[in-house]
Amino acid sequence: MYQTLLYYKYACLDDAEEMATKHLKFCQDLGLVGRIIIANEGLNGTVSGTAEQCRAYMDYVESDPRLSPIHWKIDEVSEPSFAKMHCRYKPEIVHSGLMDSVNPLEKTGVHLEPEQFKKMKDEEDAVILDVRSNYEHQLGHFKNALTLDIDNFREFPEKLKELEHLKNKKVLTYCTGGIKCEKASAFLLKQGFKEVYQLHGGIINYGKEAGGEDFEGECYVFDNRVHVPVNSVNPTVITACANCGFETNRMVNCANPHCNEHFVQCENCGVELQGNCSKQCSMDAFVRDYNEKGYYQK
Repeated sequence: MYQTLLYYKYACLDDAEEMATKHLKFCQDLGLVGRIIIANEGLNGTVSGTAEQCRAYMDYVESDPRLSPIHWKIDEVSEPSFAKMHCRYKPEIVHSGLMDSVNPLEKTGVHLEPEQFKKMKDEEDAVILDVRSNYEHQLGHFKNALTLDIDNFREFPEKLKELEHLKNKKVLTYCTGGIKCEKASAFLLKQGFKEVYQLHGGIINYGKEAGGEDFEGECYVFDNRVHVPVNSVNPTVITACANCGFETNRMVNCANPHCNEHFVQCENCGVELQGNCSKQCSMDAFVRDYNEKGYYQK
């Protein structure tokens, strides 16, 4: 049995570039796999390994007082959720284009614990706002949530005009693990929104602590699992196979590396098209070998 850790921490890291190099070596020596981004504003990662490896990693990260404490989201998995270990230095730990205008260390929306979010989301003057990208919220989202037509989080500020009418509402933001909401909620507050909240720990934490009630579909995750179930209270399926229309939560990326599109596909069509989104893609000279899980390394 293995574990997968999802986490982030906003912190002032003046030595971030040097830290990324050391961090990578520590993880490789430990035998972890995953993807970590380190920037001057903090770190953001998902790593996977044995329980012992993950415990050693958590102790290592929190030994730096700038990064302690961290809210770790821990999943038990049957196999590591990545094939390799990547740790890179970047300008931001989540690409938003807002790094010069908002600082999550100064002011963000009020953090709501899962049970608080669960109670508040149904209030008459509350609006649930999904700040994730199209392929994420199309696979799963909260019941009655407002979703945005964006392909990447950096497009979020461009949707401000569509949200202006919510300035006097209770705006409850959410994302996968909480990191995008830190900047999204800070941005909304700076634009004059009166009451802005964020789901602490995101969808993943809500599933663990509140049973995932009223989250429809499944949650997209950025590792080999592709998506995970969240709702154990009133689960639903909201997606259908792009090829045949059969109801399914199975999201994959196209086996054709020149396409690599995220799309929903049932297992039967996956076998028939060998993981490709279309017959045209299946004829590509560089098509990757069929993977039943539907996830292909770039």
